[in-house]
Amino acid sequence: MRILKDLVGRSRKGVVGCRLSVEGVVCRESGVGDKSAACDIRYSARHYPSAHSDPRPPKRDTRSSDPRPPTPNIRLKTLLAIAFLLAATTLSAQDIVIRDATILTITHGKIEHGSILIHGGKIAAVGANDRVTAPANATVIDAAGKFVMPGIVDTHSHTAVEGSVNEISLPNSGMVRIGDVLNNEDIDVYRQLAGGTTTALVLHGSANPIGGQSQIVKWKWGHPVSEWPIADAPRTIKFALGENPKSSNFRPPPGIPAQYPQTRMGVEEVIRQSFTDAKDYLARWDDYDARKKRGENPIPPRRDLLMETMADILRGKIDVHSHCYRADEIMMLLNLSDEQGFKIRELQHVLEGYKVAKEIAAHGVGGGTFIDWWGFKAEAQDAIPYNVALMDRAGVLTSVNSDSGELARHLNQDAAKAMKYGGLSEEEALKLCTLNGAKQLRLDHRLGSIDTGKDADLVIWNGHPLSAYSRVETTFVDGEIVFDRQRDLAMRQQMATEKKDRLKKEADEEAKNKKSSRPGKTDDEPKPEVTNE
Repeated sequence: MRILKDLVGRSRKGVVGCRLSVEGVVCRESGVGDKSAACDIRYSARHYPSAHSDPRPPKRDTRSSDPRPPTPNIRLKTLLAIAFLLAATTLSAQDIVIRDATILTITHGKIEHGSILIHGGKIAAVGANDRVTAPANATVIDAAGKFVMPGIVDTHSHTAVEGSVNEISLPNSGMVRIGDVLNNEDIDVYRQLAGGTTTALVLHGSANPIGGQSQIVKWKWGHPVSEWPIADAPRTIKFALGENPKSSNFRPPPGIPAQYPQTRMGVEEVIRQSFTDAKDYLARWDDYDARKKRGENPIPPRRDLLMETMADILRGKIDVHSHCYRADEIMMLLNLSDEQGFKIRELQHVLEGYKVAKEIAAHGVGGGTFIDWWGFKAEAQDAIPYNVALMDRAGVLTSVNSDSGELARHLNQDAAKAMKYGGLSEEEALKLCTLNGAKQLRLDHRLGSIDTGKDADLVIWNGHPLSAYSRVETTFVDGEIVFDRQRDLAMRQQMATEKKDRLKKEADEEAKNKKSSRPGKTDDEPKPEVTNE
């Protein structure tokens, strides 16, 4: 099979066209005893004048000593990503069946020697091998001796954010949106897929009591960033309490005024005043609408994006996820939500949640936390590894999350630690990094478990995912393979060979240029004698 794709991109020299050829994308099924699916991707790129290109010949940079004409700035990793995308898109259009695996469904136990049929990016069937039938042309993946679990859901990520995650200039920056600054070239995305993480809540930072709006995404490596957000996901926003929003660890230089707030009581007041202002804003619009209905011709209030955001929180259209550590601050925010009439969806970090777990559960608020991070700053001194189990036992919907591009690669191990620190069962531990996070994001109708009709976000492991010795073999997002270990190993070897060839070529050219820069001199010329005096 051969795929040709014409691309138009923009290089540092202007608009360029590129033809990408992906050849030999072959998926094959072997006979009995060897059902492994194999894929081979070959790609090539050739510059050609596009319809959008400047027809004039490129100008040569006279300041450069390099005699070669300028070439388009099309990077190899971009071509690899596109080749991967085209091949994977072709595969995702086919039916795929994973056979003979141990399936950890999360919701209805473990299925030994089970199969999963993927059709149209969804889980079409799941059950014992003899209960799942697949079309004759389906691609078969032999998963004998391996485990399959749902994709891991990370409810606290800052991965793939272009530039700073904090709009630090205002105590309330709720009008800005993380979704506007996502970057699909962050290599941490690929690495997290290699650890089984498929979905993330990408948050604004914690420099403000009320930060920017967050974005729930799927890690669709190789796809345009416009395809990452989950279409029916709720809108979310980041609140923050404690040391960060009151700038405990940052003081401006002399002569520069400190930003409000500087105390915990100031953080509380920023949140209270923001909702008070939002209610006034809504009242002005309600008055305007009422006057319109009476046949009057009033002047509409000025539209304010920040107040629109706060109003949507009050309307229940935006979920609040709040950074917090200490029990007293947790109680402050719970009481403030009762006072102002807004809902908190999840407390992030919540390291002292075990102290007020009953109160958190009574408010129907979830908790996303670390299993064994403590002592890294003053407000984390009372953290304990039993926090997860204690909150879970008290009825708090609890998950483990990362707040780290590195930790997001092994959230399965943090979930496993809850079995040691608190005695959670295997299924309860697995829920910490799958279904519970999906519920906190209000996406459990699509994510978090292996059930018919849910998105085919699946991970194949070579051993039990709660073991520190297990690793990911293949990761699917919406039924598409976005990470495959064997393919990754082959690409590593290919890139190592290419690097070696390029370094050799560079060294050869450098030696050639050095030799030609000495006119009239050759290696055969006699060298002056050196005498000892």
